[in-house]
Amino acid sequence: MAKDDAKIKLNILEPRATEKSYFEQTKRTYVFPVKVGMSKQEIAKLVEKEFNVTVTDVRTLIRDGKKTKFSKGKHAYPGITHRQDKKYAYVTLKEGDSIKVFEEQSEDNKTSAKDAKAKEAKADKKAGKENK
Repeated sequence: MAKDDAKIKLNILEPRATEKSYFEQTKRTYVFPVKVGMSKQEIAKLVEKEFNVTVTDVRTLIRDGKKTKFSKGKHAYPGITHRQDKKYAYVTLKEGDSIKVFEEQSEDNKTSAKDAKAKEAKADKKAGKENK
């Protein structure tokens, strides 16, 4: 793998698909997990490049890592360590721009899937009757 390929893989953004981020999408704001060292300008350029949208605002949030106990032995708890910090970017887009996060099936696809299952069930019943 070349250096350029590794760099591209590290920069791939995927919006968070949670209830809170879904609510934020109604305000044209999308939530992305990003590297702790990234600046707001870098995040804005990356989102614009990745999704072909126009970014109007970027807010960032750093969540401190949880404290966790660790032990070296059966009854010993010699200390506390911390998990890694996480950084999230709240990116607001220009009016009219959007990013598809929650993919929904169209009505045609839903009905065709139901029809396919019904056809399979009928075929199985016919095969069962013919074997008797």
